[in-house]
Amino acid sequence: MENSNQINNLDPNFVSGFIDGEGTFSIYFSYRPESKFEWNITPKVSILLHSRDIELLRAIQSFFKVGNVKRSSQNTAYFEVTRINDIETVIVPHFDKYPLMTKKMADFLLFKSVIGLIIEKQHLTIDGLRKIISIKASMNRGLPDGLKKAFPDIIPVSRPLVQNQLIPDPQWVAGFTSGEGCLLVKVRKSSTNRLGLQVELEFQITQHTRDKQLLLSFKNYLGCGRYRERIGGLAGDFNVSKLSDLTEKIIPFFDKYPIRGVKALDFADFKAVAELMLNKEHLTESGLKKIQKIKAGMNSLRKGGL
Repeated sequence: MENSNQINNLDPNFVSGFIDGEGTFSIYFSYRPESKFEWNITPKVSILLHSRDIELLRAIQSFFKVGNVKRSSQNTAYFEVTRINDIETVIVPHFDKYPLMTKKMADFLLFKSVIGLIIEKQHLTIDGLRKIISIKASMNRGLPDGLKKAFPDIIPVSRPLVQNQLIPDPQWVAGFTSGEGCLLVKVRKSSTNRLGLQVELEFQITQHTRDKQLLLSFKNYLGCGRYRERIGGLAGDFNVSKLSDLTEKIIPFFDKYPIRGVKALDFADFKAVAELMLNKEHLTESGLKKIQKIKAGMNSLRKGGL
C-alpha cells in the first residue's frame, strides 16, 4: 500500500497516461434564451472514478494546481477543470509537452481549437458559435439531440489523424495501466490437477480496435504478451499470461514504475499470488485456499480504498 507522499508525487508522463485512459475533453452547451447569445459554452477536462480513488483524483488536482475534486454520488468522484484561463495556461501546455497516445489525442486537438476560438471571443458571434458546434460534432459521441435540432445543417469537421502511437515513457505505461489495466487471478476447474482446480494469472489492457496499433506496441515495449481482437471487432486485448513473463518482466516493471490508486492494491495481491505459484503452493490445498482468499478481495470485490 502506498502512502500519501508517494501518490502525490506524480510524474507528468504518468498523468498523461492516466488521463489517456480515464480522462475526457468535452464542450458543453446550455441554452439561455435570456442571454444575448442564447448559448452558453463550457469547456471541461474531467476524470470520473469510483470514490475509493478520490485520493488519486486529489493527487492529479495537486499536480495541475487547478480544478476541483468533488463527490458526484456515494460511489463516484470526479476531477474537473472548467476555467478557460486554467485550461489555456496549464492543461493545454501540459498535453502539448506530454502528449496523449490513444485516439483521445484527436479529441484533445479539437478541444484545443475550441479553446483558441473562445480566447479570441469568436464564440460570441454566430459564425464562431457554428464553428465550435462543427468541432463538437466530431468529438467524443458527437452532438446531443438538442444541438442537432437547433443546428440541423451543421457539418462536422474532420477528426485529426493520430499516428505513430509509440509508447513515450515507462511512467506513461504506469499511468495508463492505473486507469485501463486489469490484473486477473483465475481459478478454473481442471481434470489434470489432483485438486481439481488450476490457477492462472493474466495482465490485460483492453481498448477499442481504433487503438490496435498502440496495444501492439506494448508487446515490443514490455518484451512479452500478445494482442487479440475480440469477437465483433470493436475491441482488442493486450494480455500476458505466461507466468515467467509476469514474474520476470511485468511485475519488475511495475515495481520500478508503480501503479497508483486502489489498483496498486490489486497489483500487490497479484504479486502475492505469483510468489505463491513460483513456490508451487498453488498445487497444495492450503496454498490454493490462500489464493482463493486473495482473489475474493480483488478488483470489483475489494471493499474500501487505500
